[in-house]
Parts: sequence; C-alpha cells; structure tokens
Amino acid sequence: MLHHLPTTLTNPPRRRLGHQALILNRDDAVLLVGTAYRSGLMLPGGSAEANELPHLAARRHTETDTGLVLPLRHILATDYIDAKHLPEGVNFVYWGGRLTPAQESIVARHRPPHTITAVHWLHATQLPDAMPPEQHHRITHALEALTRGAHLPLLLRGTPAE
Repeated sequence: MLHHLPTTLTNPPRRRLGHQALILNRDDAVLLVGTAYRSGLMLPGGSAEANELPHLAARRHTETDTGLVLPLRHILATDYIDAKHLPEGVNFVYWGGRLTPAQESIVARHRPPHTITAVHWLHATQLPDAMPPEQHHRITHALEALTRGAHLPLLLRGTPAE
C-alpha cells in the first residue's frame, strides 16, 4: 500500500534536537560539564545543526567539551522538553562508554572553549545537588537503562550508524 506524503510542509514545527553523551570512568563516576549559559552541571553535548546527522552532532559536542572522540551509536534515553523556557525539544542521551585511563587523561588535559566553565566526575549519589532536577532525572533513567542493558541502536534511514 502506497502512502502519499507531502513533499513540503508549509508550517513545520520548530524543535530543538539535543544530543548528550553519558560517559563513565573506571569508578562509575559520570562525566559532567558546567556551562556559562546554564546553572548546574550537565552531560556533555548540545544541539544539532541543520542537516547534521544526530550521532555526529553528539560526537562534535562531546569532542569540543571534553576532547574525546567517541562512537556514539546507541541511545539510552530520550527526553521531551516542553516550550516553557526554551523552544520545544527532544534530548537524546547516547552511551559514550566507560573510559580507559588514557581517555581519562585526554579529558584531564583538554582545554575546552570559554563556554565550558568546569569539567567534573560525579557519582550518582552526588548528582541531585549538582544539577537541575530534569538533568538529574535524565541521567538517572539513562543509567538505569544502561544497567538493564536496554539501549536502542541509532538508525540512519534504517541502517545502523557507522
């Protein structure tokens, strides 16, 4: 059965697509960044640009924030954000992996741009005091998915992302 899809939308919705990486060290601490434009800590990441592939947006922001180049191909959580304070959006949390000592050293030596004001490793018990509740809940659910082995592959037109 063929479905007719419109070739253009006259009034497409305006949504942000955010891409963040959940990265752990050998002690199960979460890598977080502080920014000049938001209070509290958050996962490394940011918004995709027009026509930027989702995993490449996540990788670009993670590299800028932390110095790490990671294959971010599995999604642990998605989080819908209403338009109360920012434009409506969806945030995707990718599994960035558990770092090796060499990768941890890259983070320690990296000099992020001025918009990144801090880089921290925090354990799950420290998260509620370090960030806004929605960030904490997002990370908690991503960690729970990781523990259960529940993640989704990122597909690009039906094919797993490389």
